[in-house]
Amino acid sequence: MSVASLSPSCSTPSLRNDLSPRLCDPGCSLHCYHSSQRSRSEAWLYYTHHGAGKGRQPEKTITFEGITGKNIFVGVPGAFTGTCSAQVPGFIKAYEKFKEKGVNNIYVVGVNDVFVMKAWKEQLASAGTPVHFIADDKGAFIGAMGLLFDASPLLGAPRSKRFVVITEGPTVKHVVVEPNPGELTICAADKVLPLL
Repeated sequence: MSVASLSPSCSTPSLRNDLSPRLCDPGCSLHCYHSSQRSRSEAWLYYTHHGAGKGRQPEKTITFEGITGKNIFVGVPGAFTGTCSAQVPGFIKAYEKFKEKGVNNIYVVGVNDVFVMKAWKEQLASAGTPVHFIADDKGAFIGAMGLLFDASPLLGAPRSKRFVVITEGPTVKHVVVEPNPGELTICAADKVLPLL
């Protein structure tokens, strides 16, 4: 299953002119979002200026306007889930190694509310961590990049695929997406480091 075309029955364009995400046509059993590499980059540029999620405060939207240097965005299907709770500590522990490779910041992004993401961060790094946790509570940022999937049977709603996006300034440099969002193979911290 590729990111660019999740279902042959879907005919919905990648993004509307305003780059907000759009669900597939009613005939699509996956209720997926569509994206291509080009639209993923366009979505990244759009959301750097218009808000990509929420950090510690539910009423405040974070933008990445003016973001510089290399940054890593780690998309996870669900806070507190087993595989995600095994994946994220790898990025927390390897934070200094990422800094040595020139990475400015690491952002963990999930389709959860800000309270859940905050509690999960506290559980994973009780002593604190410079890794940022971002709540894309409506899935707008992740959806616009074509990285949502229908997780309704297990998690009750569309969620983020397991992915890593490496950006440099306003440019998307690498996109790595796990073929199975329930597994951790190519999106582990030790697999991402060599890409830098």
